[in-house]
Amino acid sequence: MDKRIQIFGWMVSTALALSVGVAHAAPLPAGWTTNGNAGSFTAADGVVTLVPGFSSYQWMSTSGAPTGGGTLPTGSIGIETNGTTVQTPTFTVATGDKLNFFFNYITSDGVQYTEYAWAALFGGTSTFESYLFTARTTTSGDTVPGFGLPGLGAGVSLIPASTPIIAGGPAFSPLGSSSGSCYGGSGQGCGYTGWIEMDYTFTADGDYSLKFGVTNALDSAYQSAFAVAGVAINDVPIDDNKVPEPATLALLGISLAGLGISRRRRQV
Repeated sequence: MDKRIQIFGWMVSTALALSVGVAHAAPLPAGWTTNGNAGSFTAADGVVTLVPGFSSYQWMSTSGAPTGGGTLPTGSIGIETNGTTVQTPTFTVATGDKLNFFFNYITSDGVQYTEYAWAALFGGTSTFESYLFTARTTTSGDTVPGFGLPGLGAGVSLIPASTPIIAGGPAFSPLGSSSGSCYGGSGQGCGYTGWIEMDYTFTADGDYSLKFGVTNALDSAYQSAFAVAGVAINDVPIDDNKVPEPATLALLGISLAGLGISRRRRQV
């Protein structure tokens, strides 16, 4: 069926999505940055539930996202139109430290419109280090790693290891008017993966950040989204382990200097 014809089905899909529980959007955690459409939820939203044991998750969507956004950090593969990226604050690790988080790929696009998402490790905030994984719309088999895209990063493991799509038009409010829709019909690649755990062991000391992206393929109709939850180092939430900003370090230095002066005065 012509994709333009199916776009008229969005109004019906939107009405369906409104009948499903919709979470209230909140900002990304302090220090997280985005180029596009992203936020946090503290409750289930449509097909995307809370991860057991966690009270929130972060999401990014192609709906209303900027042109060129969400493209792989190593370069376009020629099908990207618009999308979103999200980056965490910088955090410090030692060799052997464990990174883990949960992710969920959600897409209303199918057949030849093979959209994708990815997660990558950066040195600091700007130096690409390696991919952790990619995910991509597919009509059969695993969504991760995405076909025609970089494979799993060295040292990455997934639980479960198999990642097929849960087929159907996924109801998820960040998909906008595409929520509840499926281009091509059931079995054509639309759906969601459910929460998958990713584990990775660092092989070098340093300051790192995580960057995530999701992009539309070939057009900007029928949206996709990517959700992450519980990002942690050695089971400590990443936001408890972030590198202080320069201004924070400067204030700390002033405080320590003042403490030293106070001690010297008491000793006189």
